[in-house]
Amino acid sequence: MLDILKTNLLSPIVLAFALGVAARLMRSELRLPKDLYASLSIYLLFALGLKGGVELSHASFEVIALPAAVTLLLGVITPISSYMVLRHLGRFTYADSAAIAAHYGSVSAVTFIAAQTFVTSMGEVPEGFMPTLLTLLESPGIHIALAIGALKVRSQRSTGQTLHEILTARTMILLVGGLLVGFLMGGEGWTSISPFFEGGFKGALTLFILEMGIVAAERITDLRKVGAFLLGFGIVMPLVHGAIGAVLGSLAGLSVGGSTMLAAMAASASYIAAPPAARLNLPTANPTYYLTASLAITFPFNVAVGIPVYYWIAKLMQG
Repeated sequence: MLDILKTNLLSPIVLAFALGVAARLMRSELRLPKDLYASLSIYLLFALGLKGGVELSHASFEVIALPAAVTLLLGVITPISSYMVLRHLGRFTYADSAAIAAHYGSVSAVTFIAAQTFVTSMGEVPEGFMPTLLTLLESPGIHIALAIGALKVRSQRSTGQTLHEILTARTMILLVGGLLVGFLMGGEGWTSISPFFEGGFKGALTLFILEMGIVAAERITDLRKVGAFLLGFGIVMPLVHGAIGAVLGSLAGLSVGGSTMLAAMAASASYIAAPPAARLNLPTANPTYYLTASLAITFPFNVAVGIPVYYWIAKLMQG
């Protein structure tokens, strides 16, 4: 286990993230231009969708059906368990509990990519349809948590408006659209564009993670505001959800690499799709809570420590 952690901590992704944090804490002027940051995110998400779509075109329904069902089950477990812990143990308000749960019920695509990079570096070959599972997990958790919150605080925002907001968000368009394009063009089409979308992927990810380190460091001062409970929640809850994901992934027939990635998905917290949905539907919820928990606590924890732990659990499950 220590060797796995050491390998991860010395990986380009973790080191780039640490450099970003250090630069921000030193008050350096280092910052990626906004247009470059947006371009990198579009590139990474679209490349992920394209590759997943190509692999999906080669997968049979029998192979993907059970992992997909398990993924949807996780989409129900994670927001409900998060809400119950926050509301009944943390004594957060209905709105705050639901808003935070929406973030932990959804998924971080960047954490997914980091997990993919990690398991590949460990010599594992995850299933090619994993981006499809990522897409399946993106939305349900947000809706379940927001539905709980809406019932409690009587939000006037309609379900249709919420659904449109999430389904037309950049992340969903790029992932779902990329999956569709990749599925339709197949392996022959992928061969012609893979030098661009696959060849530069890890380099683009490393640069993107550098910026994420800077962004996360900007919220470090908010840790004093969120309190010890939320700090513990942002670490312990991902471990619980990650362990459940690793176990269910193994039972669903996924490989060690696939189970690790599913665990990382279940353990991650969204900070792209969930924040606008929470802001629109639960305006009384405190953004400091859900943004700091997802971005400044859970994201760095998963990238540095969580993913190797989920890999270790997946290895134990499969002997």
